[in-house]
Amino acid sequence: MRASLFVSALVFAALLVIPGGGLYGGGQAWAEDAMVGEILDLACYIPKNAKGPQHKRCAQTCAEHGMPLGLLTDDGSVYLLYPRHGKESVFDAVKKLAGSRASIKGKTSERSGIKGLEVHEAVAAD
Repeated sequence: MRASLFVSALVFAALLVIPGGGLYGGGQAWAEDAMVGEILDLACYIPKNAKGPQHKRCAQTCAEHGMPLGLLTDDGSVYLLYPRHGKESVFDAVKKLAGSRASIKGKTSERSGIKGLEVHEAVAAD
């Protein structure tokens, strides 16, 4: 009994640390995506389609007040922007760029029809 319990514990531990194949996927690196587009204030974009240079000042005010932000890419896709856990300070750059074109690096994901982009880096685009 003790031997089978020990073997089971070893197998479980191995599954947790085997790169790419275990339950945890230990150390698996995620590919980082790079996207360019306008940083939107979603509280104005969704109900009013507010965007562009004429909306920049409002977008920055909304960002400062904590409104949700998104990225409108050149192909017309919109991604909800959010910070990486424990790296929230990087998101300050996103807030400062609200209403402007930006280049954002991060990890994309999609759930229940919502596209998201976890922001790792944000800089003004040319």
